[in-house]
Amino acid sequence: MTKKIFDEDVMLRKCEAQVTDCIELKDGFGIELDQTVFYPEGGGQLSDTGELLIGEKTVAVIHVREKDGHIFHETKDPVATGTKVEAQIHWQTRFDHMQQHCGEHLLSYAFWKLFGADNIGFHMSPDMVTIDLSHQVSTEEIAQAEKLANEHIQADLPIRTEWMDAEKASKAASRKFNDKLTGPVRVVAIEGSDSCTCCGTHPPRTGMTGLLKIFKAEKHKQGTRIYFLCGRLALKKINDCWESLSKATQALSLKEEEICLGVSKLQEENSQLRARLAAFEQQWAVNRAQQLLAAAELSSGAKEILTVEDDITPDAARSLAQELAKDPLVRAAVFYASKDRLNYILVQGEKATGSCRQKITAINELLQGRGGGKDNQAQGSAPLQPDWQNIVKQHFYK
Repeated sequence: MTKKIFDEDVMLRKCEAQVTDCIELKDGFGIELDQTVFYPEGGGQLSDTGELLIGEKTVAVIHVREKDGHIFHETKDPVATGTKVEAQIHWQTRFDHMQQHCGEHLLSYAFWKLFGADNIGFHMSPDMVTIDLSHQVSTEEIAQAEKLANEHIQADLPIRTEWMDAEKASKAASRKFNDKLTGPVRVVAIEGSDSCTCCGTHPPRTGMTGLLKIFKAEKHKQGTRIYFLCGRLALKKINDCWESLSKATQALSLKEEEICLGVSKLQEENSQLRARLAAFEQQWAVNRAQQLLAAAELSSGAKEILTVEDDITPDAARSLAQELAKDPLVRAAVFYASKDRLNYILVQGEKATGSCRQKITAINELLQGRGGGKDNQAQGSAPLQPDWQNIVKQHFYK
């Protein structure tokens, strides 16, 4: 069993250790040490990363996991049992994780204290942290919870961890306790704020969390999912957002506080332009259909039309197909390219014989495409092929 030094001193960045086991994994090796400063992934928190230093050799630790009390440091290279190493974590990664996890406790406490909302889910990714609340909260309530969490960060409250038996822990925990826990459990207590069972890493004081910023909230099942970041990662996200905002305001010749008004104006203009485009496309479809129908010749009692249209939108293609289908004797296929795909729409008039559904099956086989439909209309798409036009012309009508 590996001694968890991170439980005793979360600020320690490296330690001397000895390899007690080396197992082969699906993609690399799992190195077990007699003691470690590496935190294994668990409890919603990501694992530490770092290196094992063996003399002049450096073995990268890309992930750490715990199974049945054994902590395995995942590497690309094996390390022999008995080897003495210096285990060294990537401190910035560890500190980022500590900031996020401490912020999660403070924010969860704020929602519980102010609005009785329990944290029923926690997930940390490299670019965002989320918590799931037991019931829905309003925009105003989210702002209040964020404010309280930041007040507790600014108060620089001490954070203490302690192992205790489950009965004592149930009384020490302020907002939640899993009744199924037995034996010794670890409690993380923030003075004057949150106290709950937790296996993760936290800074010694809340002030080291820096700041907490909520970026998004959305309905999730019966509750609310909150997206947030803390400390360095929060500041980086805010700076990135501010840079994007500044570029947008410069492009629109607006002040920062006018951006919402500018976006609303652009949306209105875009809506007007889309309406005009739709009207132009519809008129184009009517004119193009008239041209194709006028040039079509009757063959076996039907007007066979096969057309390839360049630089048109899917809406324009559908409008053209609909206009062609108004002729009761038409059997038509409209082909057009869009987003590196060859798209096709088949239609036929009410008096035309045959089946669009059968024809599109044949086209899909010829062009390695997919799609389907009904007897009077079908549509599909396929990868673009250099000779697709010849293939279609040779095999489409039989």
